[in-house]
Amino acid sequence: MQSGDSMITLRKAADRGSADHGWLETRHSFSFADYHDPAHMGFGNLRVINEDRIAPGTGFGTHGHRDMEILSVVLDGALAHRDSMGNSSTILPGEVQRMSAGRGVMHSEFNGARDQKTHFLQIWILPSQLGIAPGYEQKAFAEADKRGRLRLVASPDGRDESLSMHADASVYAGLFDGDENALLPLAEGRLGYVHLARGSLRVNGQALEAGDGALLRGEPRVELAHGRSAEVLVFDLAP
Repeated sequence: MQSGDSMITLRKAADRGSADHGWLETRHSFSFADYHDPAHMGFGNLRVINEDRIAPGTGFGTHGHRDMEILSVVLDGALAHRDSMGNSSTILPGEVQRMSAGRGVMHSEFNGARDQKTHFLQIWILPSQLGIAPGYEQKAFAEADKRGRLRLVASPDGRDESLSMHADASVYAGLFDGDENALLPLAEGRLGYVHLARGSLRVNGQALEAGDGALLRGEPRVELAHGRSAEVLVFDLAP
């Protein structure tokens, strides 16, 4: 949909890249690993949204990253995390983890359950500065704080008790049903991206289903309404 210099583009769930490795089922909103699509290399400074399902008793072995802000959002199950900074934790639904890879970090992620897949989102955002010291932070955000509203979960300055990122981006999480609605203003020149993790929702009048994304350019706001069991992430991004 386009009006003047404004534009909303839908990224349908079924059009994403995908791979089934047996232990891992993954969907890529943007180019990643063996999935390369020149038309979907990222959006602003948002580089990766992977929707992953890890089989019980499996996970990602120790591997490295650098110069990337990485958010992990668990939807179902649990994700055990270990890294070269000495952190060892388990990420549960309602929690968000931020890892700043900086000048280099090694980590692993594992689903230790016997009978449940771990369903989570892995998000990469380009940092505003390269070569920083690696960092780590994890917080739980109450369901009541996301019910019918957008709760800031990550930001450049850690405002409102959000995670603090080394990136020019703000990330919000929300839960919407029925008449619940929310509006997020976007400053001139900013980009908006919406990822619907679950349910259905209307974004600026456009219908989204689980796994869909909406790319907003030149829009003054993000408007969310008519949710049905909707769990959503909204990004305010640098162009």
